[in-house]
Amino acid sequence: MTDTATTTSLNKFEKFKAQKDGLAIRDEIEKFAALGWEAMDEIDRDHRLKWVGVFFRPVTPGKFMMRLRMPNGILSSNQMRVLAQVVQRYGDDGCADITTRQNIQLRGIRIEDLPDIFNRFHAVGLTTVQSGMDNVRNITGDPVAGLDADELYDTRELVQQIQDMLTNKGEGNPEFSNLPRKFNIAIAGGRDNSVHAEINDLAFVPAFKEGSGEWGVGSGGDEGAGEASKQISSPSSPSSPSSPSSPSSPVFGFNILVGGFFSAKRCEAAIPLNAWVLPEDVVAVCRAVLEVFRDHGLRANRQKSRLMWLIDEWGLEKFRVEVESRLGELLLPAAAKDEIDWEKRDHIGVYKQKQPGFNYVGLHIPVGRLYAGDMFEIARIAEVYGSGEIRFTVEQNIVIPNISDSRLATFLTDPLLERFSIDPGLLTRSLVSCTGAQFCNFALIETKNRALAMIKALEEDLTFTNPVRIHWTGCPNSCGQPQVADIGLMGTKTRKNGKTLEGVDIYMGGKVGKDAHLGTCVTKGIPCEDLQPVLQDLLIKHFGAKLKQEAILVSK
Repeated sequence: MTDTATTTSLNKFEKFKAQKDGLAIRDEIEKFAALGWEAMDEIDRDHRLKWVGVFFRPVTPGKFMMRLRMPNGILSSNQMRVLAQVVQRYGDDGCADITTRQNIQLRGIRIEDLPDIFNRFHAVGLTTVQSGMDNVRNITGDPVAGLDADELYDTRELVQQIQDMLTNKGEGNPEFSNLPRKFNIAIAGGRDNSVHAEINDLAFVPAFKEGSGEWGVGSGGDEGAGEASKQISSPSSPSSPSSPSSPSSPVFGFNILVGGFFSAKRCEAAIPLNAWVLPEDVVAVCRAVLEVFRDHGLRANRQKSRLMWLIDEWGLEKFRVEVESRLGELLLPAAAKDEIDWEKRDHIGVYKQKQPGFNYVGLHIPVGRLYAGDMFEIARIAEVYGSGEIRFTVEQNIVIPNISDSRLATFLTDPLLERFSIDPGLLTRSLVSCTGAQFCNFALIETKNRALAMIKALEEDLTFTNPVRIHWTGCPNSCGQPQVADIGLMGTKTRKNGKTLEGVDIYMGGKVGKDAHLGTCVTKGIPCEDLQPVLQDLLIKHFGAKLKQEAILVSK
């Protein structure tokens, strides 16, 4: 029990978690499948099922959403095919969404099918465990890890190690199944901050530290090392910088950021912990931070229970000291600067890999929405042209790696690229959208279909010289991350001519890549029916867009 909870009454979520651990629901899936969703206990149905990645959706009663765990956003063509088979059985009710955490969510799921679905997932190494409620969400890493010749660290194995620690290799881990609130972790391995580190509760960004002869947590591996440090080993990554032979050589590691989050009540960018760690100590640091959050995080007011609220109450120094106590070692001060010095890349298009003779190709997936046929086709092209690997980005797009030079020209003529372009319009390529009111009961407006229609109309009227990142989110929970966009649109209800309409609050000034920071709200309550000319004006005034008629006249 937490410090705060001993003196403050628990909220309703803490009460039902105290009654039964969410992971206990795993043993009742067969029973629920036989009972049907309407006969289930409401807390089990509405909340505890989320511990195994199954979400009741009041706007589509009886048709559940299922969220996977996809560390570093990587899956195989065989796994994609299994996901497609699950979606396919539901016909028009079935679809899938790529999320802004390199993950995938399936829609239309029926409770009676859960035992079979879980068996299918297990057979191909997929898991949904601890993917919802008060757990660590999907762990993000660089989408081109191991492919990019300019990367500083291949994040894949490290992300997998963290997931294995958190979930007991997908079997469920009660040590971390009852956090005060959800928790996000990201690891950046390149120079462009492709994981949006600043919006995570805990993030690791690449940084070199000048040699001093003493490195990281538990250096030396002796009797004084913390138990958590002893439990991890260094990733055997081909692109992981090796330790120097001379104490004066720069050593690769990560600066640590903490406390970033979006919520309806408050949005904050992560702040430096003033700590630097070697890659082999990252898992131990994750464990220590989570133990502190689990045991001391605020649980009385659910709106004030993310990690930053604890840091506010304690102060950063006390928080750091407590983390060090769990580690059993002192953390080294942060490196003077990190290596995030590139502008953000979107990875759409054709790129050479570090492996000679191979390429990765980024496909634009409009607002991340996939149907069964799309998923089968993506699995096909990954196998036919590549190595069978598929990757997701935080912009809800897909990367197909390991396409040989000899196969590339044929790949680029595949009919699937007519639907999922490698060269979309400059607004289309940067469009991000949350689920919206079609499936989410929190959303105040419909987002995905509206976003696509709006962008199409704007691109028909305007010309652009650079991409403009427009993010849609249906409510203040900010799943669509409007605060990191050039233009962010947050769903709201507004009044016009005495009627209540769907509208948006407009955010501007979000920055990703180097010097990342959050944008701010500049206009409130614009009715969606009046939004297109407002966006057109913003794009012309602030982003260099021109009306096509004007552009034609100028060219003449």
